[in-house]
Amino acid sequence: MKEDIKEHYDAYPYPARDPQDEHHRLITGSPSNPLEIDHHVFGGHRDWSKPLRVLVAGGGSGDGLIQVAQSLTTAKRAYDITYIDLSVSTRKIAEERAEIRGLKNITFVTDSLLNASDYGLFDYIDCCGVLHHLPDPQAGFDALSKALAPDGGMGFMVYAPYGRSGVYPLQEAFGDLTAGMTPQDRLEFGKTVFQKIPQNHEFKRNTLVGDHQDGDAGFYDLLLHSQDISCTVKDVVRYLEHSGLVLQNFTQPAMYSLDGILPQGFKRSKNIGHVDEMQLTEKLRGNMKTHVGYAMKAGARVKLDPTEPAGIPHFIGEDPQKAAAFILQKGGLPVAINGQKIGIGISPQAAKLLALVDGLSNVGALQKKSGLGPDDFNAAWQKLSDLLCSYGLMLYSGLNEH
Repeated sequence: MKEDIKEHYDAYPYPARDPQDEHHRLITGSPSNPLEIDHHVFGGHRDWSKPLRVLVAGGGSGDGLIQVAQSLTTAKRAYDITYIDLSVSTRKIAEERAEIRGLKNITFVTDSLLNASDYGLFDYIDCCGVLHHLPDPQAGFDALSKALAPDGGMGFMVYAPYGRSGVYPLQEAFGDLTAGMTPQDRLEFGKTVFQKIPQNHEFKRNTLVGDHQDGDAGFYDLLLHSQDISCTVKDVVRYLEHSGLVLQNFTQPAMYSLDGILPQGFKRSKNIGHVDEMQLTEKLRGNMKTHVGYAMKAGARVKLDPTEPAGIPHFIGEDPQKAAAFILQKGGLPVAINGQKIGIGISPQAAKLLALVDGLSNVGALQKKSGLGPDDFNAAWQKLSDLLCSYGLMLYSGLNEH
């Protein structure tokens, strides 16, 4: 199966990237935004005077690699990155992207992530969109756990089942019909047959998936993949716990809470624990294509205190002053997640606090600027911070503090 995966990505590197695009844009996202790494792994208080040792496991064409290396370079922070991938063709794209940007201190390795610990211990491991393509995802989690430093963390993305409805029946059918074909012949066959699939097939009714419309590499990766295992919340937690890791957080924990779904006053069974709640929410929402989160060694979890005066908050998205003005006018912020539009109610007082956030001032400075006493500020700030953090809209980090 490993050779099938290597043949796949050598023929159709994914995601498809033109290295020349590095001259005019930086692709960002979750995981592996350094602000997000600091927030979830180090409680917003990493000592950035120390170099960050990073492993990009199954780095593909380099999105995660380029994001973390460029962001740290821009912030003038030291790092040492090891990139591992099986595909030589894909690796060459990642290398060219890094070369165009002039990024240094990156070691490129052609190998399996199952051998990650051969390259030492890492403060941070990026593994985005890879573990679900292993014959045994547990082996991948185990291997990366072995390579993780005791106080380090891992950012991961794995596919989720319900938001990818219709994908797996097509993968199975195409797999049976194209056995023994070259990747090129498989692609031609798959695209031809896809045109004959009825419009009411569950895949064609799924408005959440669109990779097959993003060129040959996207079509192949989505519908012709030879190894693709989706993971429920409980699968993720089980994989992590078996490997000696714990879930620190999903990047948008509000989307895993029943609070916004159940009727007001509904009494839940006491037998529904936190993991049960997240799994039930995943089933009720039905629109999660992926699970994106951060994990740490068991016993090493950190708890972020948003009222800690030294913490530096960052509002993720548009300018916080513009967001605050919108809130004062409309009474809240609109958020679109997984095809769902959600309105977040925010008070005028909280909007005025949000307007003070500049990514450089710490919470202590914001309290002084607010004109509120410490107790009143902390109460209002904690409520606002908890809300925004739960949607991934606020992160704490001293990355840019010099």
